[in-house]
Amino acid sequence: MSDAILQAVQQTQIQSGRPVVSIGDTIDVHVRIIEGAKERIQVFTGVVIKRQGSGVEQTITVRRIVANEGVERTFPINSPRVAKIEIVRHGHTRRSKLYYLRERVGKKRRLRDRHRGLGWLTEQQDKADAARAEMDAKEKAAEEAAATE
Repeated sequence: MSDAILQAVQQTQIQSGRPVVSIGDTIDVHVRIIEGAKERIQVFTGVVIKRQGSGVEQTITVRRIVANEGVERTFPINSPRVAKIEIVRHGHTRRSKLYYLRERVGKKRRLRDRHRGLGWLTEQQDKADAARAEMDAKEKAAEEAAATE
């Protein structure tokens, strides 16, 4: 009984409209900063190196380089302090945790773009979609012909 109540409360706290963030994506995290009576929004731009948790407890760790020093910051995705998350670029990775980026410097630190070199895949999908639409049109024409007879 208490698990059901806990899950119901947690579902009300989940932020809707947040993009699906993948490992290796370069993102802008807009964070609300409160200084005294003032509130402002600060943007933290970096690469997602880790995702953990699920539901309300889901967090992402974002890494960026400032003055040749690596800075990592962990953000709860469903926190009201996180105003907005924007995906700048999708990076291609084959791992779920990118801790190896901590040792890399310079251009070696960059991740390859996810969409690079996958043009053949989109062409195949376009051909398959066109073939599917043609088959649907033929089936509709056959059904209409059978209905008029």
